Amino acid sequence: MKAFMDKEFLLETETGSRLFHEYAENCPIIDYHNHLPPRDIFQRRRYENLTQLWLEGDHYKWRCMRVCGVPEKYVTGDAPEWEKFQKFAEIMPRLIGSPVYHWAHLELQRYFGIDTPISGKTAKEIWDKTCEMLGGDGFDAVSLLDKMQVKVLCTTDDPADTLEWHIKLRDEGLPFKTLPSFRPDRFLHIDQAAWSTALKHLGEKYGEITDFESLTAALKKSIDFFYEVGCRVTDHGFIRFRYASGDPAPVMEKALRGEVLTDAEIAVYQGALMRFLAGEYESRGLTMQLHLGPIRNNSPKLFTSFGADAGGDSIGSVTDPFMLGAFLGDLEKADNLPKTILYNLNPADSAMLSTMAANFASDGAKVQYGAAWWMLDHVRGISDQLDQLMETGLISGSVGMLTDSRSFTSFTRHEYFRRILCNKLGKLVENGEYPCDMEILGKTVQDICWRNAVNYFGF
Repeated sequence: MKAFMDKEFLLETETGSRLFHEYAENCPIIDYHNHLPPRDIFQRRRYENLTQLWLEGDHYKWRCMRVCGVPEKYVTGDAPEWEKFQKFAEIMPRLIGSPVYHWAHLELQRYFGIDTPISGKTAKEIWDKTCEMLGGDGFDAVSLLDKMQVKVLCTTDDPADTLEWHIKLRDEGLPFKTLPSFRPDRFLHIDQAAWSTALKHLGEKYGEITDFESLTAALKKSIDFFYEVGCRVTDHGFIRFRYASGDPAPVMEKALRGEVLTDAEIAVYQGALMRFLAGEYESRGLTMQLHLGPIRNNSPKLFTSFGADAGGDSIGSVTDPFMLGAFLGDLEKADNLPKTILYNLNPADSAMLSTMAANFASDGAKVQYGAAWWMLDHVRGISDQLDQLMETGLISGSVGMLTDSRSFTSFTRHEYFRRILCNKLGKLVENGEYPCDMEILGKTVQDICWRNAVNYFGF
């Protein structure tokens, strides 16, 4: 029996262990998609306790607490911070096999050097020790990132954002880059209430938006501004990916009048806007990320009391491969296909996205099947993503892992991924499916962990 989450955690073979400890363990981190607030980095925010550090904005942990029956006042409510952590610690022993269980203990080990399993019995001991450490040096937001050898992190930013904190960070001389990512989701979802608010906010900065032409003109100005501030990555989240050709002008006019749109009309509008955006990205060398398949804000109660990103989301329907293929194909025909990464939340999309990415891997544009995302970000989900890359794509060309996180201690998720990657490659070697050439294997591991990302995104 192995020891609890020791240095050989998730490593089942000697080859896998060598690959991790000799090649992957100390690689720099390129985190090209997260939700960290750049303001906290610039202000070098400090945390007084684990509730502030772990539970303040982590909807993964919130979902675990709710599913265990913890009352909402201890999750996102006004309960005292110690009591919130105590409730979290009490449910931890119940989370057998959960990635949250693994992540929390990796964070406790790597940032605080504490190997004690988290439970109701150990909560006070862990709380007191971490509070003491957080009060000392080396635990502000910048130090936490530097401790994990983060070299680049890309936040997620609305096109109307002033990017004030990113601009200030450029002159700070930090050991890593903090870059904005362009995320125009609110403009894509013309059928949602946030669309009209988004037009207003962008119009206040770049000129009144009254039609599709003025919308694209404003977005073009925003993309130019983001690029000047250092943006190299864009991101788009779709509940349903809809795509069709056609004239978007009458569709937008109808939406501005407050009329209900059909699915076909939404597909025409989204198709036209995405073709425009992709062309702008390609002309500037920006990478386009497509996150496909969640159902957001399912709980009206949570959405009313807390708002979006409360942990009330779930896996949605599969992505239409004909629409996605038509979109990428139209971009390719127009020589407007940027570097693109495809992510799925529904596991039924995995093989389709992996094979779709391989269709558009050449001719100056590299389309990739991206890391296991959100509710697939666990041992089985990460393993499946790697299998798909090996079997239908190119694992050695992968740009690796990201955190998609709102927590400054979430960067152990890169270690989690690296252990699973090295274990998988080690098994292939020891099963006789690949030669034990450590030079090739070691380079492949390091390429996946960070070098491919540096080259792919142009960091």
